[in-house]
Amino acid sequence: MAWFLLFLAGIFECGWAIGLKYTDGFTRPIPTTLTVISMVVSIILLGLAVKTLPIGTAYAVWTGIGTVGTVLLGIWLLGDAASFSRLACIALIVAGIAGLKLTA
Repeated sequence: MAWFLLFLAGIFECGWAIGLKYTDGFTRPIPTTLTVISMVVSIILLGLAVKTLPIGTAYAVWTGIGTVGTVLLGIWLLGDAASFSRLACIALIVAGIAGLKLTA
């Protein structure tokens, strides 16, 4: 269950990271509200996950999911560059997340 909560926390981290782009400097009320809600939910879920998971592993996986998801959403939604080198680096992060999951 802790790993599932951690995964959800990472998804909400992607939500707030991408949401920042849509807040337009926190001047748009609805995107700002949704972004802040995503931040709070992400932290709460991370807090619940670390009750049973090692903090170093959980934090690294949480930020890794957020990083990978945000980069992929940036490519898909915002037209960020999708070069081979960027995607290869994302693959390395995914490998690191998998390695942490397998060794925890």
